[in-house]
Amino acid sequence: MTSRLTHRLTHRLTQTVAATLATAALLAFPASAFAAVHRPTLSEAAVSSVHTPRGALVSAVPVGQLTAAQLDAAAADFPGTPKSSYGVAAYRLIYRTVDTHGRPTTASGIVVLPDGRSGALTVTEYLHGTNATKAAAASVDDRSTDRLVTALFAGQGLVGVAPDYLGLGLGPGPHPYLDTKTETSASADLLLAARTFAANHGVAFKRDVLVTGFSQGGRASLAFGRALSRGEVGPFRLGALHAVAGPYDLLGEELPAAFDGRVIPPTATFYLAYLVTAWNRTVGLYDDPRQAFQAPYASTVEGLFDGSHTDEEIVAGLPDSPEKLFTPEFAARLQHPTGRLLRATQAADQVCQDWTPRIPVHLYSGTKDTDVAAANADSCAASLRRRGTDVTVHSMGAVDHTGTAFAAYPEIIRAYAPRA
Repeated sequence: MTSRLTHRLTHRLTQTVAATLATAALLAFPASAFAAVHRPTLSEAAVSSVHTPRGALVSAVPVGQLTAAQLDAAAADFPGTPKSSYGVAAYRLIYRTVDTHGRPTTASGIVVLPDGRSGALTVTEYLHGTNATKAAAASVDDRSTDRLVTALFAGQGLVGVAPDYLGLGLGPGPHPYLDTKTETSASADLLLAARTFAANHGVAFKRDVLVTGFSQGGRASLAFGRALSRGEVGPFRLGALHAVAGPYDLLGEELPAAFDGRVIPPTATFYLAYLVTAWNRTVGLYDDPRQAFQAPYASTVEGLFDGSHTDEEIVAGLPDSPEKLFTPEFAARLQHPTGRLLRATQAADQVCQDWTPRIPVHLYSGTKDTDVAAANADSCAASLRRRGTDVTVHSMGAVDHTGTAFAAYPEIIRAYAPRA
């Protein structure tokens, strides 16, 4: 197990098809600067009328404020990040969206506004990586690095928007991990709710949306970009797409990597356990946990991913390799998917296969990434190029998963800043 996974399973810039983590250095910015001024309440997160349209704003509360100087200090672990031009104010939104069955529900997320700016502004929507703990979401965790990254975009004069996805933050129920449909709908509906909220602060959103995401969010950013390009998100369209270390090719690269050593075994165990338990709820992979998991894990693994457990607790409740977690028969299915698992995996991989972005696409990878195989970016790029897309794969060098993000986001912030 990597030292980061062993020693720092808490504050994340996030992960991917299953478990990675941030370092204490990411917490260098003043903890009090983003201190919550309002604690979540049941009434705040409550589902409103079932007839309320998707994207409707349920509630908004301030969760923190940073000066430009504080943002610059916080960005110390992202060398090369341009200096902030604005202080920022962050707000937690609760908004209407739909669940995996298309039924009304609510979700949470954040919007970060640059201080002193009004009128028409450009939005950057940031999609976070793997998170199995509700309380670690950017909308409720005062020390969330996802909140910081979103704020760094706002410090350039952009509006930062970041969904928690379903079932995280103040969202009800479990998180449907790596569920393309709801990652997209939650991202789209937050953008609509944020537009309503920003209008009350004298800010209008420009049409073109700059999209980025890390790990799980890298893959989700392709799906959200696809929805924007197809005109499925109100008046908005895709303006830019920069995706970092995403598991874009589950069937061809990431699932094989989980068993051939490219993803280290303890990390692969976390990711696969999260994926299988989540997909069993949405796709149906087994009738009884004992069909997929060995004893004693069959009786406990589903409960580990209910959103209330920390990464440390989850890791402590799992073995150190997929072969020890899954039955031999189910491990073989994961390596050679058939039936529902195959169809679900193929559908997930369509994020790089069934659309043609009309803007240049930028993908980022690291050669020492043992969470998401770097070959995912190459595979996605090849698929998009076959459809005529202009794609650049940026290798960030000999860096691991979170190191890829540390290296990539200064470049992405610098690329997006002129659009403010």
